[in-house]
Amino acid sequence: MEAISALLANTKSEMTEHVARLERDLATIRTGRASAGLLENIRVDYYGTPTPIKQMAIINVLDAKTLEIQPWDMSALNDIDKALQKADLGASPVNNGKVIRITLPSMTEERRVQLAKNISKMSEDFKVAIRNSRRDVMDKLKKAQKASEITEDDLKRYESDVQKTTDTFIAQIDKIIEAKEAEIMKI
Repeated sequence: MEAISALLANTKSEMTEHVARLERDLATIRTGRASAGLLENIRVDYYGTPTPIKQMAIINVLDAKTLEIQPWDMSALNDIDKALQKADLGASPVNNGKVIRITLPSMTEERRVQLAKNISKMSEDFKVAIRNSRRDVMDKLKKAQKASEITEDDLKRYESDVQKTTDTFIAQIDKIIEAKEAEIMKI
């Protein structure tokens, strides 16, 4: 029974990680407002090592459309500038020799709709990952029942618990996606 409890706890932990990863991925999607999360996945070649910008500089949100990046090491300013230009954020970084400013243009309705579709597809991928976790634990529970480690009644109870957990995480994903889509579509 301890092995089953550990298995169920591990599955819940896996599902929690899927939801957390979705939230991290969504933070990097531009919604029309400037956010430090937009730069989350951008890496700068810093002394031969791909380094996240947030580890090299202070990222300030000056207003709803402007980000300011102030590197701690001024020699990295041009490298950060190059990485930002390669990242294709939809805005050109402006390097004044001390800081880099990025002014994000307003998003078009067409772009908002496209982003909403992309987010919807992304949510499906995460839902599939949650369902795969459910399938894996269900298979292990059935094997445990066949090996007479648990009774058929226990199997049904565990399956019901796993399904409830799965439904909870799917609902969380739906809620997160709904909020992000509303944020994107808001002008």
